[in-house]
Amino acid sequence: MGNVTIEIPMVSECGIKHCGYNVNNSCHAKAITIGDGINPGCDTYFDSAKHSRETKRRAGVGACKVTACKCNEDFECTAESITVGLNKDEINCLTFCMKQ
Repeated sequence: MGNVTIEIPMVSECGIKHCGYNVNNSCHAKAITIGDGINPGCDTYFDSAKHSRETKRRAGVGACKVTACKCNEDFECTAESITVGLNKDEINCLTFCMKQ
């Protein structure tokens, strides 16, 4: 299997302890996808008591479908990094900021 090296924003912190990719408040998926339209939900999240064994890699933002976010350019996140956590009982990108 080949490797691809690209620069993408990192998930600097994830406060969702019951996500299968979360180990010690850090996301260890290869990449995550964020929401759609105006909902900045973490589409990669899944509830699991079992957690990823991979703890060396840190997740990046592979895609962002939240076209209403000021950090979204052509479905790509342009933030330096993001934080994922709870916002009104929803698992969201907390870095989300509505376009003016």
